[in-house]
Amino acid sequence: MDKYAGKKAVITGGTHGMGLATAEALLAGGAEVLVTGHNEQNLTAAREKLGPNARILRSDTTSLVDIDALAKVVADEFGPVDFVHINAGFAEIEPIEQVTEASYDRTFAVNTKGAFFTVQRLLPHVIDGGALVFTTAVADGTGTPGMATFSGAKAALRAFAQVLAAELLPRGIRVNVVSPGFIRTPTMGVATATEESRELFAKEGAALTPLGRIGTPEEVAVAALFLGFDATFTTGVELAVDGGIAQGLVPLGAE
Repeated sequence: MDKYAGKKAVITGGTHGMGLATAEALLAGGAEVLVTGHNEQNLTAAREKLGPNARILRSDTTSLVDIDALAKVVADEFGPVDFVHINAGFAEIEPIEQVTEASYDRTFAVNTKGAFFTVQRLLPHVIDGGALVFTTAVADGTGTPGMATFSGAKAALRAFAQVLAAELLPRGIRVNVVSPGFIRTPTMGVATATEESRELFAKEGAALTPLGRIGTPEEVAVAALFLGFDATFTTGVELAVDGGIAQGLVPLGAE
């Protein structure tokens, strides 16, 4: 399959979960892919899973030094980019009275500040007519208890994406957002959760999702790549991949 032959893509947070699934789909379609991650165990696993056709780069999205280094690698070694997927994210479930300055700052540093400056630094290396896709979450527009800082950080990212979509019109660069619901990733979206709490989270997610199950990383990857390559007349939109949660769907017979 050569759907993405000749294309080059950068995925932040691409060493596990949704980002890794997106990288796998791109590689299967013939693209050249550079993925970033911060966790050494995930970096090692991604190298083994993605093989020699992927470039794996250790990069902390909260560090402007690392972001500048990523941009330099792209400029000097990787070449002009067709698709950038800003997927790196971080969440903790904290009732508002438990939020500390440190947890607040980390949530915004990963989900918002890092995403913003990564795009800023990479934009000179994105081709005219290319595409950016951000990963937000259905929590960016719902009142989910315990997710005040995460919801706020992702809502800010959604706002950034809309402004970028307008600013990049002269270059023909499309900017869109994929918004996952409950997805079966290694962390279930909460890095600090225990395995037991993740399983409970997955069961609760399936019960809350109108389609009656949680999603897969591959389903998010399909949506991200649709926005990145197939939806050529679409920019500034948020595509929910959430089994109907954000739409408030109610199964027939449910109360």
